[in-house]
Amino acid sequence: MKAAVITFPGSNCDHDMIYVLRDILGMTVNEIWHKDHDLRQSDLVVLPGGFSYGDYLRSGAIAQFSPVMKEVMEHARRGGYVLGICNGFQILCESGLLPGALLHNDHQKFVCKNVTLRTESKDSHITSNLSEGQLITIPIAHAEGRYYDNADNIRKLNDHDQVLFRYTNDQGIPSVEANPNGSVENIAGITNAKRNVFGMMPHPERAADPNLGNEDGRLILESILALA
Repeated sequence: MKAAVITFPGSNCDHDMIYVLRDILGMTVNEIWHKDHDLRQSDLVVLPGGFSYGDYLRSGAIAQFSPVMKEVMEHARRGGYVLGICNGFQILCESGLLPGALLHNDHQKFVCKNVTLRTESKDSHITSNLSEGQLITIPIAHAEGRYYDNADNIRKLNDHDQVLFRYTNDQGIPSVEANPNGSVENIAGITNAKRNVFGMMPHPERAADPNLGNEDGRLILESILALA
């Protein structure tokens, strides 16, 4: 499987993702600049975390107009796989590839820590290596990670099993105390109706190297690798 990792001005997690996909998981990785128009026949496109365009206007609001996004959107429409992490999730929502929006954290502060996620959907390529209800620990680092959509759309996400992960406590119970940003229904990651576009605020690439003492994120990334 070939992966394309997109770098926008302000991206700062692109090389973390490249390292994990290429050096740990053994994938062929194409490094793509935001002005490029060629995804180089990649099967998976990754929009990494960071602060594209300095988070001016809103996080991801400018990046959605980068030249490469035309190819990313076409890739997704053809059924190609797209993964957005943190800022990448924000870009996917801004571009309409995923529903909803990522708003400022309810406490108006940047948050950087490990969180517990509960796997909500087994019917997803990104969770195929996980069991429904399985708890994993993944780092977050964001100021605009509060997932929001209206009640009707949240109901549709739940009805169609499109919620991938929820923030929970160590016992797997979603609660206000376990919600690091105020996301509606503790939602931490979702997929689209076609199940080929995935977005999540936590950073699995920061929990995939044994040297870091946590490889829970590797379960997520290896799930996609299994598509090859």
